[in-house]
Amino acid sequence: MKKLLLLLLVTILFIACQKKTQRYFADSTEIETLKSGIKAYETGDWDKWKSHFADTAKVFVNSTKPLTIEKRLEGLKAMTTAMSAYGFNHDKEYIEMVLDKEDETWVYYWATHKGTFAANNKELSIPVHLAVQFVDGKIVEEHIYFDGTAMNSEFAAIAAAAETKTEVLEE
Repeated sequence: MKKLLLLLLVTILFIACQKKTQRYFADSTEIETLKSGIKAYETGDWDKWKSHFADTAKVFVNSTKPLTIEKRLEGLKAMTTAMSAYGFNHDKEYIEMVLDKEDETWVYYWATHKGTFAANNKELSIPVHLAVQFVDGKIVEEHIYFDGTAMNSEFAAIAAAAETKTEVLEE
């Protein structure tokens, strides 16, 4: 009976000492890195923005085809140049870090992006989701999801207005 009691006690002690691995985090170095990258985007500090990425990082923007960091930077510069103001609503953002079942480190970000077009002062608010993978403190993969319909329509309208204006000036 003593052996059974001792075995039971050892089993309970063993189970109680098992440490569960934390998988979800509200604070981490990776979260701070992503926040710093978002701030660099919002201030147009492109060198700092770029510094958060590994040289071989891949960026997926509403697509399964990756962009290089240089191509993504080119697109961001073109978009932000057309805007008089842009950035995320930080009052209603949500960010978390997850260690997935393969022990990969991912940071997920949800927020609303607001932008005002310089050409016509039109403001757009678009919900955005980022899924960002980190390895050794650097972003190696970023997935960006948003409905670009309104933004693409606005860029098309601005381009059409500019073309019409050019045609009138040439006449």
